[in-house]
Amino acid sequence: MSGSDDLNFIGGRWVPSASGKTFENRNPADRDDRVGRYQRSTAKDVDDAVAAARKAYRAWRLTPAPKRAEFLFAAGDILKRRKEEIARLMTREMGKVLVETRGDVQEAIDMAFLAAGEGRRLFGVTAPSELANKFAMAVRDPIGVCGFITPWNFPIAIPAWKSMAALICGNTIVIKPATDTPASVIELAKVFVEAGLPDGVFNVVTGTGSEVGDPLVHHPEVNVISFTGSTSVGKAIGVECAKQNKRFHLEMGGKNAILIMDDADLDLAVEGAVWGAFGTTGQRCTASSRLLVHRAVLAEFEGRLVARAKKLKVGNGLEEGVDMGPCVSESQRETVAKYVEIGRGEGKLLTGGRKLTDGAWAKGWFHEPTIFEARRDARVSCEEIFGPVTTIIPVDSLEEGIDVANGVAYGLSGAIYTRDVNKAFTAMRDFETGLFYVNAATIGAEVHLPFGGVKDTGNGHREAGVAGIDVFSEWKSIYVDFSGRLQKAQIDT
Repeated sequence: MSGSDDLNFIGGRWVPSASGKTFENRNPADRDDRVGRYQRSTAKDVDDAVAAARKAYRAWRLTPAPKRAEFLFAAGDILKRRKEEIARLMTREMGKVLVETRGDVQEAIDMAFLAAGEGRRLFGVTAPSELANKFAMAVRDPIGVCGFITPWNFPIAIPAWKSMAALICGNTIVIKPATDTPASVIELAKVFVEAGLPDGVFNVVTGTGSEVGDPLVHHPEVNVISFTGSTSVGKAIGVECAKQNKRFHLEMGGKNAILIMDDADLDLAVEGAVWGAFGTTGQRCTASSRLLVHRAVLAEFEGRLVARAKKLKVGNGLEEGVDMGPCVSESQRETVAKYVEIGRGEGKLLTGGRKLTDGAWAKGWFHEPTIFEARRDARVSCEEIFGPVTTIIPVDSLEEGIDVANGVAYGLSGAIYTRDVNKAFTAMRDFETGLFYVNAATIGAEVHLPFGGVKDTGNGHREAGVAGIDVFSEWKSIYVDFSGRLQKAQIDT
């Protein structure tokens, strides 16, 4: 199947890269399926996009927020209408099963409507002045041009989280989508075009991290960088932004734990563990990659989980009945295979462990759902793998489980399965994570609550919910003195 050939979107126009070069994007489930050909852009293209965004910012920031909201409402309606079409393209582009790509588009829809609703809020604060005949308030101002670097695992949801919040605040955008998944962001641009978003407010430049991402981070007229990806890259971005005194928002890695207590509903816990570990082929920053299981139920849980994992159907995500798609690329599958070999030397392989390379899998980057039992300090227990691999770690108590859960560099998501409300509240208090679930897996965040983590997962900011607006707005405190005379705060008391 031959795909489309797409251009960059800069200043309201579809334009080729200054390099004259392109790259292909192929279906990770079927290498014969070319999804499209995209621009291999350069710093010159980034410069053009930033200039377009800077020019558009002058008028966009002065557009009343309720009017900005109308464009987002329109985009949400268009996404609803095109949901199935975009979901199918996304499954071809990055591999996850169709029911999940529909969910990815639904997140973009939800975020469009949520952010649009903020167009009539964007609340500031008023406060009493210490001086008579003086009014005090604080309001939100936009920041300017936002540079986005987005990942391949949620190729429209995460760009929408960032974009909708930034746009409602009055900012303009230059986005570099992941090299593996440019098509979904191109479709988001087309949605904004149909919604009538003014030229230059949303710009897309495709290409590699070194050729597009680095120039975007270094650009002196980009006021904020929002990045979702690996911790190593995120930290490097943070260092560069700090040199420029540039605002930056980082969403990075995770090594998330489900704590399964001896009083847990094991049927429910097994279903949650399978969904959390193998949904999106384990390629989620919130994936349930550690299962901390009370020894009293260890044998029974392992038996049930292994049996359930063996029943998962791996294949092309567009086909009916498929539970898990491929890894996004050959290099990602090789990373998974490398960790599987490490895990064989560290612990006990309970199931899986093989690349799937024959028959219907021959043209894709498939890997078996894989489960280890290992120590808490094993590499497969501590390092982010980003693939269909999870590790069971035996624990003897709630306290030990919480200690193990917190004993990694990351702090994104956590969960507990228990029937004891006291254990549940203790765990939700003591897990060092930005997200927490009770009797559910570590995945399943909703757009109206803040999303993000602590420690090496993030830098203190959050996406989604009203907290997402904080990343893309500045506070301005305003004092209006109507006394008719000079009053001196802290002095005239």
